[in-house]
Amino acid sequence: MMNAPRILAALALLLQAGIAAADSPSAWLDTALPELLKEYRHFHQNPELSFHEEKSAALLAADWKALGAEVHTGIGGYGVVGLLRNGDGPTVMVRGDMDALPVKETTGLDYASRVTALNPDGTSVPVTHACGHDIHMTNLLGVARYLAARKDQWRGTLMLVAQPAEERGAGARAMLDDGLFTRFPKPDFALGLHVNAGLETGKLRIGPGYLFANVDSVDIRVRGKGGHGAWPHVTIDPVVQASRLVMDLQTIISREIEPTAPAVITVGSMHCGTKHNIISDECRLQLTVRSYSDEVRAHLLAAIERKAKASAASARAPEPEVTVSESTPAVYNDPALAERLAVVLKKELGADNVLKADPVMGGEDFSQFGRDGVPAFYFWLGAVDAERLARYTRDGGKPPSLHSAGFYPEPEQTLRTGVRAMSQAVLELLGKP
Repeated sequence: MMNAPRILAALALLLQAGIAAADSPSAWLDTALPELLKEYRHFHQNPELSFHEEKSAALLAADWKALGAEVHTGIGGYGVVGLLRNGDGPTVMVRGDMDALPVKETTGLDYASRVTALNPDGTSVPVTHACGHDIHMTNLLGVARYLAARKDQWRGTLMLVAQPAEERGAGARAMLDDGLFTRFPKPDFALGLHVNAGLETGKLRIGPGYLFANVDSVDIRVRGKGGHGAWPHVTIDPVVQASRLVMDLQTIISREIEPTAPAVITVGSMHCGTKHNIISDECRLQLTVRSYSDEVRAHLLAAIERKAKASAASARAPEPEVTVSESTPAVYNDPALAERLAVVLKKELGADNVLKADPVMGGEDFSQFGRDGVPAFYFWLGAVDAERLARYTRDGGKPPSLHSAGFYPEPEQTLRTGVRAMSQAVLELLGKP
C-alpha cells in the first residue's frame, strides 16, 4: 500500500497533468475552433488581390486590438503588425500572408468565392484563395488568441505579422522597406507555414536548410531588322535568333551548372511577329529562373545575358535587352532552429505525423525575413483529409495543386493541426515565467 506522502505526490502529478492538458492548444481548440471556422469561411468568401487586402487587414487588426496587442496598420501597403507584450524575453514573429489569386473557383463548396476584382491591367477577374492564405490568416488568429489567453506560460513579445502581396513576391520586402525591423522590435526568430495540397491533414513536413528556391523573372527583347518574308536576306530575323537562344539557354543547365546543384530555366512565353509573310523587328521572351544557392543564381543570370548577346552577335543583330525582375530569394530554414523545433513538433503531434520536407522549386517571399538577419523556420501543413486523397488516387489522378481552381483545404483539421504546431513552436522560443 502506498503511504500518505506518495499518495499526495501522485495526486499532485495528476493535478499538474490535468492542468497541462486543459492549457494545451488541443484542449483549447475544442471550444475555440467553431468561431475560427466562421472566420475562415469569411476570409474564403471575401478574397482580395495582392496589395488590395484592406478588409482582411482590418479584421486581423481589430481582433488583435481586442486581445490587448499594440497594433500598427498600413505597413508596406495593407500590412499589419501586432505586438503582444508580456514582460522581458525574446521577440518571436509569426507571419501569415493575406492575398488571393485571380482564379475562378470550381470547388462547388457552399461557401465558394464569387468575388471579382480589377487586375493591375484594369481587367475584371474572378478572385479566390487558391493558395490557402485564408487558412494562414485564420491560423494567425488562433495562435494569437491562444497565446493571449496563456500569458502565464511565456515571457517576451509575440510579433504578429499579416503580410500583403506574397503572390507577387513583393509584400515581405515592402514591409521591411517600410521599417518592419526598425520601427518595431527586430525579432529573435521568425516562423511561418504554408498549406500543402498533397499532404494529409494532421501532418507536417519540416526540414533544415533550403525549402523554397530563388525565383527570378527575366525578360529578353531580341532585336532584329524587319522586312518581307520572301526577302529574308535583307532582314535580320529575330524569330530565328530567339529560337536558337531558347535551345542555347538549356545548355546553361546541362553544361555549366554542377549536376548536383538544382537549377531551372523555363521559357514560359515567346511573342514574335504579326503575320505569315512579315519578318518582325523584335521578339520578346519571358523566362522563369530557379535555383537554391546565391552562387548558382548569379551564374544563371549572367549566363542568360551572355547567351542572349552571343545569339545576337552571331546574327549580326543589335544587342538584346535583358531585364531581371520579380526576384525572390530562397527560403532557408536555420538548421539549429529547425532541429530545436522538430523535437517540440514531434512531441505535440507524434513523430509519425512530422515528416521530412524536400526542397521544392516554388518561391516564397518569407525568405526576405531570414535575409534580413533573423533565424527563420517555415513548414508545410497538411490540408487535405486522407479519404479525399485516397479518392483522387482511386480515380487515377492527383489532388488539385495550389493555385488551381479546384483546390480547397479541409479547414477544421488543418486549423487544429496548424494552431497546435505553431503555438507550441512559439512557446518553445519565448521566455518562460
